[in-house]
Amino acid sequence: MRLTESQRLDWLRLIRTEGVGPRTFRGLINRFGGAAAALDALPGLTRRQGRSVTPPSRAQAEDEMAALARLGGRFLAMGEGDYPHLLRMTDAAPPLIALRGEAAGLARPAVAIVGSRNASANGLAFTERLARGLGEAGLTIVSGLARGIDARAHKASLTTGTVAVMAGGQDRIYPANHAALVDAILDAGGAVLAEMPMGWEPRGRDFPRRNRIISGLAYGTIVVEAARRSGSLITARYALEQGREVFAVPGSPLDPRAEGTNDLIRQGATLVAEVAHILDAVGPLIERGPDAEAAPARDRPDFADQPDFWDELDLDGGAAPAPAADSAEPEPEAQDDRARVLALLGPSPIGTDELARTAAVSVRVVQTLLLELELDGRIERHGSGAVSLVAR
Repeated sequence: MRLTESQRLDWLRLIRTEGVGPRTFRGLINRFGGAAAALDALPGLTRRQGRSVTPPSRAQAEDEMAALARLGGRFLAMGEGDYPHLLRMTDAAPPLIALRGEAAGLARPAVAIVGSRNASANGLAFTERLARGLGEAGLTIVSGLARGIDARAHKASLTTGTVAVMAGGQDRIYPANHAALVDAILDAGGAVLAEMPMGWEPRGRDFPRRNRIISGLAYGTIVVEAARRSGSLITARYALEQGREVFAVPGSPLDPRAEGTNDLIRQGATLVAEVAHILDAVGPLIERGPDAEAAPARDRPDFADQPDFWDELDLDGGAAPAPAADSAEPEPEAQDDRARVLALLGPSPIGTDELARTAAVSVRVVQTLLLELELDGRIERHGSGAVSLVAR
């Protein structure tokens, strides 16, 4: 199937209509036989329900398409050949998704890597190892462009293929200081996707909405670090509901950033300690192809014990309350050196050189800061110059 430009405009007008989300869009298309007929019928339908809804004008839709084109982007429609096949199979796939970059990477098998914005140095290092290894094995890495784990996953897979999914419009990069990362992804032949309209500033409830796309693009989702109320757990939940694999990297029981991942493992997610653990699980799925049936529910993890902040996202009438801050709340664009180094430390020992490299400060600065932290009783020193955070 290939939409004409007129049909694409009608699709865009319909999906941008107030109260019309992916499921309502599908129902309207099925009922009226096409977007144009649905647009004609919509005002009458809503009047009968006691409210008035006016779809965006054709000129407004043309303006949005032109704004996306000026950024070098275009809209992919569900059912077209370059629309991601795995995403199309999900229950609430976006009818139209804005693409910048190369669509070819969307056809390659992919895995998602997500995790904490406030990541530890060890978590970042392990993310880099996973992303490089999986990329070298021929897999595209999908993530959400956030600070911490997401950003490291994108950077480590630039040369092998990465896809970033944005919570806002294509012209509203979040966080703003990741504009250079977006440019690097595009320059390397990767792809950047967005469901929301041009000009849309991401809000808290838009991040869970984005997460279903991250998991929907991938054969499996890997959670590297996540607190118990982390938005990364929502991505894992979506992966489960979409019939995809869920992986978790174990962490120290003393580190709050590992509580969510350790819980996932306890509830049945596949423990990941090396790249081979992921390849062993997704390899057979890739061989069977994207149209193969998902594993029966009894053979899949049961995440019933996840915290009750989870509530299914209402894609047609708003969204669930935003999850914890690590997935939705804005963070300061910059931190001082002490705060940045302290945030990277955890209960697991990390070498001074690695800490300096990850924090992007000199070894001398790190050594001075560690001395201050040691005097405060905040860190413990180990052999070979490694340090760890003292649990409180």
